[in-house]
Formats: sequence, structure tokens, C-alpha cells
Amino acid sequence: MIRSALPLLAAVCAGAAVAAPMQSATAGWQWGVKIPLRDGVKLNATLYRPAPDTKIAACVFTLTPYVSQTYHDRGQYFSKNGYTFLTIDVRGRGNSEGRFTPLAQEVDDVRDVVEWLGRQPYCGGKVSMWGGSYAGYNQWLAAKWRLPALRGIVPAAAPWPGYDFPSNSGIFLTYNPKWLTLTSGKTAQDDVFGDLAYWDAKMTEWVAQNRPYDGLDADLGNPNPIFKDWVKHPMRDAYWDKHGPAPRDFAAMDLPILSIVGQYDILTPGALEFYRMHMLHASEAAKAKHYLVLGPWDHAGTRTPRAKIGNLAIGAAGLLDLNALNKAWYDYTLKGGPKPEFLKKRVAYYVLGAGAEEWRYADTLEAVTAEERPYYLASDRGEANDIFRSGRLERDRPPTPQTPDAYVYDPLATPPEDPMYDFQFVTQHGLPMQAYGKQMLIYHGAPLTEATEIAGRPRLKVWLSLDQPDTDLMAWLYEVRPDGSNVMLGFDLMRARYRESLRVARPVVPGAIEPYDFDEFMFVARRLEKGSRLRLVIGPTPRKLFEHNYNSGGVVSAESGKDARTVTVTLHHDAERPSALYLPMARPVPR
Repeated sequence: MIRSALPLLAAVCAGAAVAAPMQSATAGWQWGVKIPLRDGVKLNATLYRPAPDTKIAACVFTLTPYVSQTYHDRGQYFSKNGYTFLTIDVRGRGNSEGRFTPLAQEVDDVRDVVEWLGRQPYCGGKVSMWGGSYAGYNQWLAAKWRLPALRGIVPAAAPWPGYDFPSNSGIFLTYNPKWLTLTSGKTAQDDVFGDLAYWDAKMTEWVAQNRPYDGLDADLGNPNPIFKDWVKHPMRDAYWDKHGPAPRDFAAMDLPILSIVGQYDILTPGALEFYRMHMLHASEAAKAKHYLVLGPWDHAGTRTPRAKIGNLAIGAAGLLDLNALNKAWYDYTLKGGPKPEFLKKRVAYYVLGAGAEEWRYADTLEAVTAEERPYYLASDRGEANDIFRSGRLERDRPPTPQTPDAYVYDPLATPPEDPMYDFQFVTQHGLPMQAYGKQMLIYHGAPLTEATEIAGRPRLKVWLSLDQPDTDLMAWLYEVRPDGSNVMLGFDLMRARYRESLRVARPVVPGAIEPYDFDEFMFVARRLEKGSRLRLVIGPTPRKLFEHNYNSGGVVSAESGKDARTVTVTLHHDAERPSALYLPMARPVPR
């Protein structure tokens, strides 16, 4: 909510009274810098100063709920490289005043921070931002205000509230109470947050008891009013709209943007939606100043790349020095230096896989894909429920008629023990088969006759009929290599009632055959090995990771085991209703 203009006047006056820290003889840092907001609340910052002989005054800041000292190393790096850097605790966290209301408060607070910094002599009227996840999201909020002092943003792994966090495709994450515990109170809760054994044990108990999602915060030991507020809004509505830029805001954005996205990040959909909306609404001149880097990283890797994600090894070229890239970007946007050499074109993407492992470039995200190659789902006698007796992914349209495939899902059936309760589940490549056995459909492609490169976002269009008014669905895509090992290529999920839109809930008419479009897969760029096969898995969502749908068609967050209904999900594949996976084939690169 936009706060009144009267407190703003008071904050401006207060800003003049807050002494700007003086430069010391050598580079250093100063704790306890107070940044006034328009309602009188003061945020706490640690200010890292560059050497006094720095010729151009400019500053970079990060606004974080994770207590600002966690970015001490970043402050030292950027101050040693010529920038005043501030790590700032958000309202209500760390040593900042006020009450923490996650996500919603930042739209006004980040504007006040930029405006205040723009008046400080050590910033010289030139301000930029750094950070990922929460601190990537609030950069987009800053950009919507068109502030003169804000000379660019570098959002990494930015979630879009109501789109992929705290719900993904309208399905709430069970991660939410854990995250709210991490950010409860004023101080760091890292050890509690990092106790994976505790969280897993509690989730195992919660799943076994078939308890409703709306009580999960209390069940996990931390009743939270924010959690309760979120649960009231399962769809994209006005509540979530106020958390992000509107189309008119994207149309007005005209500043340099460097978006950083991880191909193995669960928050890829939101980050790419920010990019898509800017490309859709901004002017051509503004779009030309927006660069996108799609790296082989998980969520944390969008700031510090790692050589291995789960059981997936990353080539040396993928370990990009993101500090150096950020520094080069700030030199370019704040100090008039050359464009970073790494940004050869507006889109940089990394290709994984044997014989590839390299960065490639394109003028647009669409240009990385040469074509979408359809693989039609087919089976013999409607049997596709077993990894060793699966359906097929065929390059030719399946013949008609064909017996449809089906799986029966009992929401009270206890899945085998699954120890994963973390964002890293995207790299646990055997998860769906381990967790649900035959309560799913599995399709395999023929062995590839040659190495094949894919680049883009896969799509899946399936024709389904259900015998219940609702259920949750998930699709996983893998490369099964010649040695039998798996590499996850991506996943997407859907609540059946939101099959048309996340803004409209329409119960399923039992027996009606309708199209279901899975078009929010993560971006993937990979060289598939000769002899590898594609594997597509369709089934229910993992219960430890997502709010559980008991298929009754009621308020999902309030449902429990007493509401459970067994659902039969039937997948149709014939000439009239061709269910198909659309694989993005990489555009050939001239050599």
C-alpha cells in the first residue's frame, strides 16, 4: 500500500538530518547507517567504502531479509573494486525497525531506499542493485518507479509472488513454513532452517496423518499470520497483483537490466516471466538494454555457481565468475565503461552435456530454438504404468483408434520413504518413480541415433479426462543415458481446476475430455548423447513438497484425509486428440 505523502515529507526532512558517513583514509566499512523511510521507520545498513581515491562516486546495494552481515563478503569485494556497497536489512529484520511483512512491504520501501541513496554524496546520484531470490524480486519493484538515481538492476533468480512462490502454478509449497521460520523474528535462524532431519521428520509425520495444509505452519512448530494470509489467496488475484509490476510498469521501464536465471532453479518460471513481460510491453529501445544469462545453476548458484548440483556435474566454463560479471556491468551502467565482454548478444545460455559444455548466444530467447519437435504419446493396449512396461514417445503421429492410458491415484496411499524436503529436489532424478510406483504414466522415446542438442522450454499438451472434480498433476522430463543413468531436463505441474488460467478456477466435469497444456517447464539447453532416450513421467505431485490435493474439488488448503477421493486420470492419444511432448531443438551454431 502506498503510504501517505505527509510521512514522506517527514522522511525527506529526516534524510537531511541523518549524517552521511565520512570517507576514511583507507577503504573500510561502517555499521549502523540508518536509512529513513517515509513513515519514519529506519532501516539498518552496513556501508562498505571504496578507497578514497575512487574517481567516480557510485553505489550498489542489496535489500535482504536474511540479515545483512551474510553478504559481508560481497561488500568487501565490490568496495575493493571501486564501489560503495550497502547491505541493508529489510523492514522488521536484522537491526532495522518496523514489522516484517514479507514481499508486500518492499514495493514502497525499496523506492525510499533508492531515493535516499541518490541524495548521498558517496553515491553521486548513481545507484544500482545486487542480489538474488528475494533481493532479485525487490529489484523489479524498484525498476517500476522509474527513479532517476536508479541506473540499472541485476535481478538473479527473482521469484514472482503468486506465480512461482509461495505457490507454483496455484499449488502451495510445503517449503513456505520453513522459509517463514528462517525469517521469523529479527535475527538469523540459519541453524534451525538448516536442520533438514527435523524438517523431514515433521513432514513425514504430517503426510502420514493426512492433515490439512492450512495448519502446516503450526504443525511444524511456528504458527504464522503471514502463512495464513497467503493461504487465503491460492489464485492470482488482486492480492498478488499488488506485489509485482503491472504491464504499464513494464512498458515504462527504460533502464539497463541484467537478468540471471538458473536452469535448475525451482524459481525459473517467475524469473522468466519477469523477462517475458518486459519483452512483451517495453519499447524496442528498452528491450535492447535488457540482457539475459541462463546458466547451469540451481537457486543459490545464480550468485555462486557450483561444480556439482546433486548428481549433475557442471563443466568448468559453467562456473562463471558472477562477481566479476556484476562488477563489469556496474562499470558499464554506472561509470560509462564498455559493455561486459561476456555479453556478446542479448541472450547468453549454457549448453550442458558431453561434447558441449559451452556458452552460446542469441539475439532473443526465442532464437535459441530452431523448431519444436513433436513426440506423440502412444501405447499398446493402454499400458503405460511401469518403467519396464511403458508407453512410447513417437516421432510419427500415432494411429487411430488407440486405447487410452490411465492411472489410479489414491491420495491416502502412503508413498515410500522419500528423504528429500528441499529446493534441491529438482536434481533428485529418481524421485517420482521412487515415490509413487505405478500411480503414474511413463513414456519412453527410441534411442537417439545421433547426439541431439535441445535449447528452450519444452511443452506438453495432453488430452485428459478425470472422474473427480480436481486433482494435482506433475510432468517430469528426463534424458536416460546409455548407461541407464538419468538427467532431469525439467518439470511442470498443474492443478486441474486451473487448467485454463491461474485466475479462474473451473472444476473438472467428470468424464469430459479436455486439453491440459503444461507450458511452464524450466529452460533447458543440453546435448543429449547418442543412444540416450527421452523419458516422460506424468503423475501426482510429491506430497512432501507441495500442498496435497485430496481431489474433492473443495478448498484444497482446508482438505484433509477425510475428504480424500481416489481419482482415475485417463490420457487420450489418437489422431483426433494427439497428446504430444514438444521438444525445443537447438538452433545450429556456425563453426
